[in-house]
Amino acid sequence: MSDDKRRGGEDGGAGTGVITKTKPKTKKPSLYKVLLLNDDYTPMEFVVHVLERFFSKGRDEATVIMLHVHQHGVGICGLYTYEVAETKVTQVMDFAQQHQHPLQCTMERE
Repeated sequence: MSDDKRRGGEDGGAGTGVITKTKPKTKKPSLYKVLLLNDDYTPMEFVVHVLERFFSKGRDEATVIMLHVHQHGVGICGLYTYEVAETKVTQVMDFAQQHQHPLQCTMERE
């Protein structure tokens, strides 16, 4: 092998270049607030139970949220991606209906 080829000369042809790594830009998914709406019929204890069961809230936090809903007419249960928020709304509405309570749960984009 000639010296030129060993050194990557004209005949060996190992060219130099810059390798760039591009990161794909991923957009964070939109978040949705899951809201409970106050009514005059659903027992407070049932609302606390819903917050514990479907939103993994502790007894104290669930009580604070329930009182906020009671006093202000609406309260945020959590922020979730669209699919998770939609599932939680459906679960709460189905559970309330099974127990014959008019509790309403909705979601809105943050």
